[in-house]
Amino acid sequence: MRRRALGSIISNAIFRWESLITVAITGVLTVFLPQTGIPGWQPWFWLVLGGVAEAGFIISALTDPAEQAEAIAREFEEKFDMNKVKSPVSRQRLQSALEYRRNMMELAKRHGGAMRASMQQTVADVNDWISHMYDLALHVDAFESNELVERDRRTVPQQLEKARQRLNRETDEAVRRDLESQIQTLELQLRNLETTANSVKRAEIQLDSTLSSLGTVYAQMSLLGTKEVDSARAQRLRSEIADEVAGLQDTIAAMDEVQQQRLRLQ
Repeated sequence: MRRRALGSIISNAIFRWESLITVAITGVLTVFLPQTGIPGWQPWFWLVLGGVAEAGFIISALTDPAEQAEAIAREFEEKFDMNKVKSPVSRQRLQSALEYRRNMMELAKRHGGAMRASMQQTVADVNDWISHMYDLALHVDAFESNELVERDRRTVPQQLEKARQRLNRETDEAVRRDLESQIQTLELQLRNLETTANSVKRAEIQLDSTLSSLGTVYAQMSLLGTKEVDSARAQRLRSEIADEVAGLQDTIAAMDEVQQQRLRLQ
């Protein structure tokens, strides 16, 4: 992402209005004012001076912390294709999370030195947070859009009831054993489907609570003062973010495990 941001900074520096004017003036001077009356002057000297000026614009952009932060922010947000998130509720949560992140970056810009570095590191931690939110939203979509799961949730209870009724009527021992085995399989499948539905509900709840926690972190960042860069409050803030990221990772891992169990059962 940083490499792409570097390319973005260079591209923006080349196409900014100051650069375009420099190129235009250099071309005009080279064509219409090849001689200046200065002894030893050559027309291509204009090209050298224009190149030096253009290099200055690029170096200035590359060494500007604000420019770097903006470029990285653009690259970070472009990682997330909101069109892939089918749920409008999840999409809104992610957009709100990105808005919190942009406001956190604005907070960091208002400070300098160690305070800015500390806030930028907090934003970097929040990046992982939002990335996991995006991943979790895609997991929720995958479960909710799975037509096979929806079909099984409707049909498996009916199949289970029919198998139990037939078992009550059946007298042949071999057939009874087959029916008992079928009932165990259907019961396991039904439990798995219920676990799947519950995991989606928990994921949706966690997305809500995570967004609320992100808002709390933003409020706490607003209260941090320059003397509190290394204070217990700043350290506690970082720890809370790490805990949230770990919680999201656990939820995603749990949903993946449920999915694997369902596939093994099928």
